[in-house]
Amino acid sequence: MAVEFNPFDYDFHEDPYPTYTRLREEAPCYYNPELDFYALSRHADVVAGFKDVERFSNAAGVSLEMSLTDNPEQQLFILGMDPPRQQKFRGLVSKAFTGRRVDLLEERVREIARMHAERAVEGGACDYVQDFAGKLPMDVISEMLGVPEEDRDELRKQADLVMHREEGTHAIPPVSASASLELILYFIDFVKERRRKQGDTLVDALLEATIDGEKLTDENVISFMFLMTIAGNETTTKLLANAVYWLAKNPEQRRRVEADRGLVSSWIEETLRYDNSSQILGRKATCDVDFHGETIREGSRVLLLVGAANRDPAVFPDPDRYDVTRDTSEFVSFGKGVHFCLGARLARLEGLIGLETALEFFPNYEIDEAAAVRVHNTNVRGFAELPIRFGA
Repeated sequence: MAVEFNPFDYDFHEDPYPTYTRLREEAPCYYNPELDFYALSRHADVVAGFKDVERFSNAAGVSLEMSLTDNPEQQLFILGMDPPRQQKFRGLVSKAFTGRRVDLLEERVREIARMHAERAVEGGACDYVQDFAGKLPMDVISEMLGVPEEDRDELRKQADLVMHREEGTHAIPPVSASASLELILYFIDFVKERRRKQGDTLVDALLEATIDGEKLTDENVISFMFLMTIAGNETTTKLLANAVYWLAKNPEQRRRVEADRGLVSSWIEETLRYDNSSQILGRKATCDVDFHGETIREGSRVLLLVGAANRDPAVFPDPDRYDVTRDTSEFVSFGKGVHFCLGARLARLEGLIGLETALEFFPNYEIDEAAAVRVHNTNVRGFAELPIRFGA
């Protein structure tokens, strides 16, 4: 138990994986007495933590900070629920993310990606995140929800602020709380408007949907919109940026992808394994649980270290090597079990189209690493700004 680990103090601008490696080797079930949380770092244990919904509850939210919130469900929708309630709501909204429905979005996603790439390409340089990677997923989610184009930049700004964390504090900072309130107030007005003027968006469908014979409340729909705006934007934006960053840092892998565009899909999967945007997901113990000789006490927070599990050498040989031809089928980047990411198929589609478009419009790109800015967050790893230069 000698290794120290505190996600509030750890600087995710640096490489977290040496710490994850020490956790796996020295403390597979690490306990932090100051903050009363346990951390599971081995692949098998993280998978077990995802699947064991009886003993590891999702209802307290997915981060340490959310445990300080009175009602995580209000902001996180199904990410703040447990079965059977979670399954009822998930079954309802999952209809929008079936393979057939997501495939129908492909043409429109390509149009959006090309539109932003064409705007960003002028001048031979751009901020890959601000000008492209951050705009694509927000536009896709916004169109699904029916959010007007003129409101999307502001929503993305507020969504980024919701995820911001400040060094040295264990609480959600005021700027993040204020951004959450701004989004909720916007969605309150939005839902009121949709009730007056019905259409064919996902929100309209939810307003007409029922569970056990009862319609969803405005609060249910608003919390779903909040989740979609945060999770649907944040994770895919970071995926797109992490992918171009690590490909640039690994020239041999870059040559492979540029020579064979059929490898773009596996490039996405390896990035999700190697440096996933969601590094940590929280649970809460519903009873005492024995793990590796330690007793996880009832009521304690449990952190599932996704990043550590994805670098476990027991599952992924030579795990610190970035390899776009690797078998990544056992990664836990989208979770496991009943909480498997609802938007995984959409994220993969956006990733595929986004990266194919990036290779086309930003050939021979070079990253200005000195000017890159990473997000500061206990759960999320990725870039807020990533300036690139490119040429013919």
